[in-house]
Amino acid sequence: MLSYVFQLLPLDMKKLVEKLPQDAKATLEEIRIREGRPLEIVYADGYRFLGTDGSLLRQSDGAYKPSGEQCRKLLERMTNYSVYAMEEELRRGYITVTGGHRIGLAGRTILDGGSVRGIRDIGGFNIRIAREVIGAAGFLLPKLLDRSRGKVRSTLILAPPQQGKTTLIRDMARSLSYGMPPANGHPGWAGMKVGIVDERSEIAACVRGVPTFDVGPRTDVMDACPKAEGMMMLLRSMSPEILVVDEIGRREDAEAIREASHGGVSVIATAHAYDFRDAMGRPELSRLLEDGSFHEVVELKRTSGGVMHRLIHARKPVKAGSEEGELRETDWPPAASVPSAAAGVGLR
Repeated sequence: MLSYVFQLLPLDMKKLVEKLPQDAKATLEEIRIREGRPLEIVYADGYRFLGTDGSLLRQSDGAYKPSGEQCRKLLERMTNYSVYAMEEELRRGYITVTGGHRIGLAGRTILDGGSVRGIRDIGGFNIRIAREVIGAAGFLLPKLLDRSRGKVRSTLILAPPQQGKTTLIRDMARSLSYGMPPANGHPGWAGMKVGIVDERSEIAACVRGVPTFDVGPRTDVMDACPKAEGMMMLLRSMSPEILVVDEIGRREDAEAIREASHGGVSVIATAHAYDFRDAMGRPELSRLLEDGSFHEVVELKRTSGGVMHRLIHARKPVKAGSEEGELRETDWPPAASVPSAAAGVGLR
C-alpha cells in the first residue's frame, strides 16, 4: 500500500520516511510536504514533524525541511515527468496516483477570466493515504437493508474530512456486490449490481479501467468521471441497483440523484458536513433531504476509541429546522474501531 507512495518521494526524503516507527507506518494518513518548512506526518496518534534522523518530533525545531529541488522532483514523479499532461488535475488542485492515494497541491494559481486554470510554483503537497479495510461496513450495513424489498435504502453519509467516509462506502460497495449467505440465524442478502462513480479514482483506485481495490464481483466503475455525468451514464448503460458516489454537493449531483431515486435505484453518497444540522444548511443537500431522496442519514465521528456513528432514519421528507425530522429514531452506539467492528463479518 505504501510502497508506491514511498517510491514517489525523492531519495533523501524517502530514506527518512522509511525510518518511521512501524505503528506510525501502519496508521499513516497524510504526509504533508512544504518547501523550506518542516515535513509533517499525520497518523493515528495525531501529527508529528519528521526529524533529520527520521525521528518523530512534537515541535518543529530540528525537523527536516524539504528543499525546492526536492519538491520539483516530487512533482515530476507525481506527473510522470509530464506536468502539461496533468493540466486538468492541476486545475482541480490534486492528483490521484496508483493505489487511490490523492495528493493535494498548493501554490500560485493561474487565472483565466476569473476562474482557476491551473497551479504553478507548487510548494505544498498533501499525500493522503488510501486504505482498504475489508469489513469496515459490517457495523452499519445491516441497519440500512430493506429486507422486505430486497434492497438497500438510499443513504447519505456525513462527516468532515478524514473521518473514513471513502473507506466506508468502498466496503459497502464490496459487501453489497458480494452479498452475504444466511448464517448463524442471520438472514443474509443476495449480491446486487453496484455502480461506482469514482471522480477522483479513490474509491476503486482503477488502473486502466480495472479496480485495484476489491469492490466486488458485480460492480461496475465509471472512473475519473464527473459525478453527475457518471451517474447518468451508469443509469443508461449498466442497469445498476445501487449507485455509490463520493462527496456530492453540486446542483448537477442532486439532479442525478433524484433521477436515480425516481427510477428505483438506491444511492449511497457522502458529503462534507459536521452533522445533520450542517447538511440542512447546504442548499442542495437540504433539498435532497427535504424531498425524500435519502431515507437514511449517517453521521460519522472518529474518536480516540475508533469510529462512532449516528443513524438518522428519514423515511419521510424532512424540513429544514424541523426537530422532529432531526431526531426521528436515532442511535449512537459506543465507539468501536472500524477494523475490530468488522472482524466477525464474513461477507465473502
